[in-house]
Amino acid sequence: MQLKHLVTVALLSTTFFAGSVKAENPAQVKQLLETYQCPGCDLSGADLTGAHLIGADLRDANLQGATLVDANLEGADLTGANLRDANLTRAFVNSTSLNGANLVNVDFTEAHLYSADVDQAVMSDITLTDADVFNTAISVGGEYPEAEP
Repeated sequence: MQLKHLVTVALLSTTFFAGSVKAENPAQVKQLLETYQCPGCDLSGADLTGAHLIGADLRDANLQGATLVDANLEGADLTGANLRDANLTRAFVNSTSLNGANLVNVDFTEAHLYSADVDQAVMSDITLTDADVFNTAISVGGEYPEAEP
């Protein structure tokens, strides 16, 4: 009988701790949404769907795996930020600084990238399906077969 209780307690503990662990830091998400100032914050895995982050200071912030679907990042400073695996589907990225940012595996599907500064950003495996890219140094790369003589 004691073994049955021990197994039950172990299973409930695992369920409780797994459900209470979140990747994002709720206090820092609140700080960002209230003050638009969150340099160096850990926002990994945060759900910022539809957030209006116009002019936000997110320098060196960790936004790995964050959801920024339909977010407005106009004029935001994400210099040195980690956006690896982030979802920026339909995001508005206008005059946004992404200097030195980690943009590996970022989804920019249907996003609007206008005059975004991506100097020294690390970029690979970016999804640009139906994205509007204007005056931003992001392009579709790839290998081209050599022309036959």
